[in-house]
Amino acid sequence: MDVLNLGILAHVDAGKTSLTERLLYAAGVIGEVGRVDDGNTQTDSLALERQRGITIKSAVVSFTIGDVGVNLIDTPGHPDFIAEVERALSVLDGAVLVVSAVEGVQAQTRVLMRTLQRLRIPTLIFVNKIDRAGARSDGVLRELTAKLTRNVVPMGEATDLGTPAADFKPIVQDDLLLDVLADHDDDLLQRYVDGVPLHLDAALAAQTRRAIVHPVYFGSAITGAGTDALTNGIRDLLPRARTTDGPLDGTVFKVERGPAGEKIAYARLFSGSLAVRDRIRYGDTDGKITALEVFGDGTTLRAGQIGKLWGLTGIRIGDTITALGDDSTHRRAGVTAFAPPTLETVVTPRKLSDKGNLRVALTQLAEQDPLINLRQDDLRQETYVSLYGEVQKEVIESTLATEYGIEVDFRETTTICVERIVGTGQAVEFNKKDPNPFLATVGLRVEPAPVGAGVTFDLEVELGSMPFAFMKAVEETVRETLHQGLHGWQIPDAHVVMTHSGYSARQSHAHAVFDKSMSSTAGDFRFLTPLVLMAALRQAGTTVHEPMHRFQLEIPTDTTRAVLAALARLRAIPQVPAPAAETSTLEGEIPAAAVYELEQQLPALTRGEGVLESAFERYQPVTGPIPERPRTDHDPLNRREYLLHVQRRV
Repeated sequence: MDVLNLGILAHVDAGKTSLTERLLYAAGVIGEVGRVDDGNTQTDSLALERQRGITIKSAVVSFTIGDVGVNLIDTPGHPDFIAEVERALSVLDGAVLVVSAVEGVQAQTRVLMRTLQRLRIPTLIFVNKIDRAGARSDGVLRELTAKLTRNVVPMGEATDLGTPAADFKPIVQDDLLLDVLADHDDDLLQRYVDGVPLHLDAALAAQTRRAIVHPVYFGSAITGAGTDALTNGIRDLLPRARTTDGPLDGTVFKVERGPAGEKIAYARLFSGSLAVRDRIRYGDTDGKITALEVFGDGTTLRAGQIGKLWGLTGIRIGDTITALGDDSTHRRAGVTAFAPPTLETVVTPRKLSDKGNLRVALTQLAEQDPLINLRQDDLRQETYVSLYGEVQKEVIESTLATEYGIEVDFRETTTICVERIVGTGQAVEFNKKDPNPFLATVGLRVEPAPVGAGVTFDLEVELGSMPFAFMKAVEETVRETLHQGLHGWQIPDAHVVMTHSGYSARQSHAHAVFDKSMSSTAGDFRFLTPLVLMAALRQAGTTVHEPMHRFQLEIPTDTTRAVLAALARLRAIPQVPAPAAETSTLEGEIPAAAVYELEQQLPALTRGEGVLESAFERYQPVTGPIPERPRTDHDPLNRREYLLHVQRRV
């Protein structure tokens, strides 16, 4: 049986979970259609999902349409869970983008559609809620053409809009269909001019599968209107999963824990096959599959299919699955790259006795979502987590309470900045020479690196000048220390060169065992390196950069002056506005720290008609006071306090 891995995407409350229920009901998988309001849907399993009526974690459900097995992935629509959308997109063959017939195209709809187009994922558009009061058809079609793509093809017309009797008539207008298809197919246009019979259905299917055009269906997931036509479109217009006989190649897009705490990995195979007891390589390690469940049918996971894998204790989201002994890196086009979160907050347990359990629980949550970066402050006994938005706080709070029995509080959300090296600096401390108290010689030079280059570490000393373990200790400590620069922010890009090395050979007093006071250990290099690196950084200098978002605002033209004044107060940098008779568009950049405040002010400024779309764009130098981040290490910038702490530990 052919397989289609299908994603359902939409802005918040467009009805994608309800559409999932309707498709499952039509396929005979469930006996009745669940409702988000009643909390009895198949895919929203988290308590907070049922409570708020939103999807947080992507879910996979299987059903068949004729001879096609469909793995349906119901993805989140809220911007705070864009990382979940990212992971779902990496395994899709096609998608259904749901738009509300009442609210129309929203900011998040645009973000999703742009991503689908960039990744060339074939997409159908389903205009939902035609039975609701205020439902529109022509108006929504104009919005789709103006705000998403002009390459849309209405697959019929909606009748009795805004009433319980609303329905969809699947009648395609050949003239309109020909106009859209001919724009991308010169041969089709030539055949039309020559009077040769045209096969528009085949041409529509071909261009849809190439993600060139996007068929549009109208309907209601609640009443079932239009869903039969959509089902036929999924079967006839979207491509099947490609299957190849190449080497094992798959990707993990979700990790969860079972009732006994065991890890369960959701993976899609692009080539090869997997069975129970197979040994595979994933990430930087290997393991044996102890159990396997294939969505759809079968006991062997084959190319194109999605399955759940047990037994891989170190598995993480984003890991590539390959055959044992295959060290090649498989890179596939189509894996999106969303920006990392730019906000963070401190999580504290309400009961002091839960401190240890909280750290374990957050570590497990970070395994399921690698973009929940944890930063542990051992000095203050605090844990920081990174966020996309405020709603994620509720998700973390609910998950910790329901799954781990831990009640927590959050501090005020702050922005995550970065530091960049300005010039070149170097420092060295020699073994057995004051003021160095450690049996080690370390010399380092730091230099700026291009944005995105990461941290590179090179040697200007002979590799055999001291034991490799000591060299490795210096490199590892350099990378760890650069997580906190001169102002406490991470330095993501740097070139570090080791210029001096030296150690005290292993020795002891006569007839005695190994003596640490006379011989160098890896600890000497780990404790000395931060002091040398910070001295080099002081000489080089760093600047703090804050995250900036690219924004686009659609507002009533008569509110432009008030909105521009608000943007100025929020330190935004708008471009020259493009005024229009009724609606104007403002574009520009705004500090990430001000996005949430702008969202809160926008309804009052625009009578509730303003639409904001924003996404991370770049980092730029901070103007004004330099923000400092509390250090979570022993502060190697303060030599006296640092030595008091680490020598006490020794």
